[in-house]
Amino acid sequence: MNLGAVESYASEVLEQYNSGHAKEHGYRPALQKLLSTFPDVVAVNDPKRSLHGNPDFVFLKKSHQNIILGYAETKDIDIDLGKTENTEQLKRYSGYDNLFLTNNLEFRFYKNGEKYQTVRIGDLIDGHLVLA
Repeated sequence: MNLGAVESYASEVLEQYNSGHAKEHGYRPALQKLLSTFPDVVAVNDPKRSLHGNPDFVFLKKSHQNIILGYAETKDIDIDLGKTENTEQLKRYSGYDNLFLTNNLEFRFYKNGEKYQTVRIGDLIDGHLVLA
């Protein structure tokens, strides 16, 4: 992934947010486009049910699509991921080897249910989206 791809993603998120009409699913095309910039990765939005539930994305190895690289769960931009982490849904998803949770501004990465990295590209402050 390159910086240009992240900037493009942030711009698309900002555009959707500023429309005043976007909800959780409205940001997914931008996220799918961003994740597809990784070499040898296919990002599948709204995949079929898997072992631990229905996460919003599954990531497959492009050259061997029977190999699952990980999963993602997306939330709306104004959702506090700290509260989401403690839900029954995320407890189920802790069974996945690789997962990230995002509200499209903050990304929390988990390996076997343990958070190991957080990345933030912006904040929602008093109803305004401020990019980092």
